[in-house]
Amino acid sequence: MGLDIGSRDGSGGGAAPQRPARGAFRTKTVEQSIADTEEPEHGLRKELSALDLVVYGVGVIVGTGIFVVTGSVAKEYAGPAVSLAFVASAVVCGLAALCYAEFASTVPVAGSAYTFSYASIGELPAWIIGWDLVLELALGAGVVAGGWSGYVASLLSHAGIEVPASLSHRDGRFGFDVLAAALVLVLTGIVMMGMKLSARITGLVVATKVTVVLVVIFAGLFYVTGSNYSPFLPPSRATTGTGSTLHAPLVQVVFGFTPSSFGVMGIFSAAAVVFFAFIGFDIVATAAEETRNPQRDMPRGIFGSLILCTTLYVAVSLVVTGMQKYSDLDTSAPLSNAFKAVGAPFWSGLISFGAAVGLTSVVMILLLGQTRVFFAMSRDGLLPRAFSQVHPRYGTPYRTTVLLGVVVALIAGFFTVGELEQMVNIGTLFAFVVVAVGVIVLRRTRPDLHRAFRAPWVPVLPSLSVCASLWLMINLSAETWLRFAGWMLAGLVVYVGYGRSHSRLARGGTREPAAVRDAEEAAGAREAPPR
Repeated sequence: MGLDIGSRDGSGGGAAPQRPARGAFRTKTVEQSIADTEEPEHGLRKELSALDLVVYGVGVIVGTGIFVVTGSVAKEYAGPAVSLAFVASAVVCGLAALCYAEFASTVPVAGSAYTFSYASIGELPAWIIGWDLVLELALGAGVVAGGWSGYVASLLSHAGIEVPASLSHRDGRFGFDVLAAALVLVLTGIVMMGMKLSARITGLVVATKVTVVLVVIFAGLFYVTGSNYSPFLPPSRATTGTGSTLHAPLVQVVFGFTPSSFGVMGIFSAAAVVFFAFIGFDIVATAAEETRNPQRDMPRGIFGSLILCTTLYVAVSLVVTGMQKYSDLDTSAPLSNAFKAVGAPFWSGLISFGAAVGLTSVVMILLLGQTRVFFAMSRDGLLPRAFSQVHPRYGTPYRTTVLLGVVVALIAGFFTVGELEQMVNIGTLFAFVVVAVGVIVLRRTRPDLHRAFRAPWVPVLPSLSVCASLWLMINLSAETWLRFAGWMLAGLVVYVGYGRSHSRLARGGTREPAAVRDAEEAAGAREAPPR
């Protein structure tokens, strides 16, 4: 039998299933996960195609990375070489995307990395990654809503309407960002009303957003000045400031490097920050349960969106740093202000409008992904089962959607982009590590599973994905690591206090799929002694 400890899945040979292990590392079989999607009150409707998935991917990936983060990263970390930072991040994402594509086509169930971990590594690791994803997506939605608010405030300013400082975070002043919070609440209502409506609105918004990005590229080419690229990779220089090591990348703190920006290390520091721009293809994986043909369409959606967005990112970053010297770039609305700086206010206004429209799809899809992870954890009993109840008319987890929508609205109202973006990055990278490890484990424990898409060169490629993700993680600040550790510790407390004892696996409440029961009965009949 060797390493084959799995069960039949109707697609090939295999032994009768081994019962899940007891304790924190008990696993939920792929067959059990799929069977849970068949429960009428706790299953999601299958309404998405491959094109819908690509649109969702582009809709969430193309957003803050271009419209908000590009300027600050070029100005503070890498200069014109920010384009290389986007390439470095894309390579890390590409390695992880191969692992995600294998899992999403093999386990087409809501929850993304959480569900994949539950099927391969065990309940406690799944809980940790689920807790991590809730943080990642909630903060991500808050960050983007804050960026959207900045662009809308700029548009209102052009029309002679000034948003009071107490209702925004302008000039670093504390206040409640009412525009960001209002956006989150409106989009929460749309997400609650169904996947089909969300897909239609996302398609319209994405078309507008991609048009604006193409305008930036082609119109901006006429204003590029070659001298702005010199030096393309600014020389490394020591970071000055308060002297605190908390704001330095962890790799510099641990290995005793002098905190610095620009230079080669600046590219990696920038890549760790602009990595935020690529979160999105993992959101595509959260919609696996709602895809009509996930085995075929999930890989297409993941890779299609990643390739398209990487091309757009590199092109835009090269154009913007060519239009305006990197040291003069604005950090709140870099694209529109770059056109202002070269005397093209018309394009500036168009970009502000396109960014404001485009960022709405990012917030909506992040909200959608977050609710699906929370829904999957609730369906498994690790969170209260009431939150996995599906609306009888809309077919969405409406209780989860409302709860998380209110929480994200508060986050968007009280926190700024700079305070949140690195927390989102470390959460996403940690998910990448767990998924890559899960691919290696499931290949060994369930070689019998039918895999519509198989990541190449396992275990070498997933191992490279782990190393690349960890490298970007240690290039994030020590302060970010401390906050992340605090969130993980809080998650362990919740698991020990609630999730461990309420888990459906612990209580034997999971549905046993018919294919598994048939395999067990057949095995029992063969082994039964003759009468």
